[in-house]
Amino acid sequence: MIIRSILDGEGPLIAGILNLTPDSFSDGGLYVREEDAIRHACTMTDEGADIIDVGGESSRPGAEPVGAKEQIRRVIDVIRRLREILPATVAISIDTTLSDVANTALEAGASIINDTSAGRDDEKMFELAAVHNVPLVLMHRKGTPKTMQDNPTYGDVVQEVKAFLLQRAESALAAGVRKKQIILDPGIGFGKTRDHNLHLMANLTQFVATGYPVLLGTSRKRFMGSVCGESESQLLVGATCSTTALGVAAGVKILRVHDVKPNRQAANVAWAIKNMGVAETG
Repeated sequence: MIIRSILDGEGPLIAGILNLTPDSFSDGGLYVREEDAIRHACTMTDEGADIIDVGGESSRPGAEPVGAKEQIRRVIDVIRRLREILPATVAISIDTTLSDVANTALEAGASIINDTSAGRDDEKMFELAAVHNVPLVLMHRKGTPKTMQDNPTYGDVVQEVKAFLLQRAESALAAGVRKKQIILDPGIGFGKTRDHNLHLMANLTQFVATGYPVLLGTSRKRFMGSVCGESESQLLVGATCSTTALGVAAGVKILRVHDVKPNRQAANVAWAIKNMGVAETG
C-alpha cells in the first residue's frame, strides 16, 4: 500500500482535509459537489499534501450520526476519481467509524482508515484493517460527537488519553493489525476543554514516546480561538501553523489540516530546524 512507504520516510506528512459534508464545523457544504471536491483535493496535492483525508460524516461537537449508506454515497465516487487522477505517491484516507464505509472506500482506492472512535463504534474495523493490511488511525474521543463537549472531565488528561490509546492499540494488535500500521491521535477537541487541549499539546512527546506514529489534528479548532480572541475558525490559520511546528518539533508524524500550503511551510521549516539541532549535537 502507498502509505507504508510514506510512513517509512523521515519527514512529517501533511494530510489535507476533504469534508464531503453539509455540516462540518469549518468547511461544511463547500465540497459537497463532486467537481468542487476533486478540484480542492488537487489544489491541496499541489500545495504539498501527502494524504487526502476524505470524510462523509461530520465529527464536530453536537453532530448527529450519519449511516453507512449515506456516507458511502457522499464519498465513493470522489475517492474513485481521486485515485485515478492523483499521483501514486499521494495516499487517500477514509475518515469513518463504520467498517462498511471503510471497506467500500478501500475497494475504491483508499489506503488508510482514520477511525475517530478507535474501533469502538464498529467492532469489525480492526479485522478489516488487519485483512487489508492498511494503516489504521486510532483517536481518543470522550463520548460521541453529540455529547463529547458536555462537561468533559479528567483526573490527568495526558495519562488517561495515552492509556486509552495504548489499550486500543493492544486490541488492534490482538485482532491482527500490524504494529507498524497503527497510528495514534490524542483527539484534540474531542471531549476536551481548552485547558485539556493545551495540556495535551504541551505533552505531545509522551505520545511520540509510545513508539507509534502520531497524528495531530488541531486545524482551525475552537480552543485556539479562545487563546487568540478569534471566533472565526477560518481566521485560525496562523494558530494552526504554530501547532504544526510544535508537533513536528515533538516528533509528530502526520498533521491533519484544512490549509495545506501554510502548514506545509511550517512543517518543513520546523523539520529543518529540528534536524539542524540533531546534527549539531550528534
